[in-house]
Amino acid sequence: MSTAGSSRMTGFGHAVPQRCVTNVEIEARLGLEAGWIERRTGIRTRYWAGEGETLTGLAAAAGRMALEDAGIGRKDIALTLLATSTPDHLLPPSAPLLAHKLGLENSGAIDLAGACSGFLYALTLADGFVRTQGHAVLVVAANILSRRINPAERASSVLFADAAGAVVLVPHGDRDRGLLAAELASDGSGYGLIRIPAGGSDRPFAPGIAADEFLMTMPDGREVFSRAVNLMTNTSRRALERARIAVRDIDRFVPHQANARMSDAVCHSLGIERARTVSTIETHGNSSAATIPLSLSVANGKKRFVDGEELLLTAAGAGLTGGAALFRI
Repeated sequence: MSTAGSSRMTGFGHAVPQRCVTNVEIEARLGLEAGWIERRTGIRTRYWAGEGETLTGLAAAAGRMALEDAGIGRKDIALTLLATSTPDHLLPPSAPLLAHKLGLENSGAIDLAGACSGFLYALTLADGFVRTQGHAVLVVAANILSRRINPAERASSVLFADAAGAVVLVPHGDRDRGLLAAELASDGSGYGLIRIPAGGSDRPFAPGIAADEFLMTMPDGREVFSRAVNLMTNTSRRALERARIAVRDIDRFVPHQANARMSDAVCHSLGIERARTVSTIETHGNSSAATIPLSLSVANGKKRFVDGEELLLTAAGAGLTGGAALFRI
């Protein structure tokens, strides 16, 4: 077994479904005045999957782009981590099918259900694998949330979207690169703030359960907002402290984007200017765990990351789960 000093992000990819959904369509369905969604959320458009589009298909497109961007051979990927809340099926996990679609014959594969913070958890675990095993990892976060939206519930139906993002982590000899600090957190007292009430082992599928019980619900958006902002702010501060890096030295801040107001609140609390914040919420909506790797890929496409750039990533979501990570490219 070989080891590595650190891991390095060398490839980025993303994918969205074909159908772009504007606010006009949703506002008309919910009886909202024109412009209401953008004023409240910062979202103008999002993408929703259509017939024949699958979670693993979307994830494979993002993974393929990341592998090509990294210039790495399929045989060199030793582990595939898929962060998703909407797998193709409840059983089996979707990651083995994703690895198969990408031709990753030498790769282990497993799903991670971390809600909106799933990518951060997967990235942290991937970094540990790269360091201890000395092999590359593909991390993909993908969701098709449009099929879990309750169209009658305004709080969730205006926010959620479908997308996938991916990164490749490879071994690197410099211990001052890669993941410098990670602060992960959870607060089970907020377990019911965002949930799908039925369909799990606690309330399995059964006759007589209303159809909307199998759809996502977020009954108290204000409480979610407050807790998420606090969690993202506090874990970001602890990660910066652990890495001994000042806020002013962060080159790009990439938060999970539940809505624009939440990102702005975290930026304000941390003292990070909007110019250093990577955001895709306006055009892509909230795709849960996929928002951070999607944003990384979009940002890299506009202005490629350079050696030594310092990235601060943070997220919070259902569970409650969340955290922050400091990564030096």
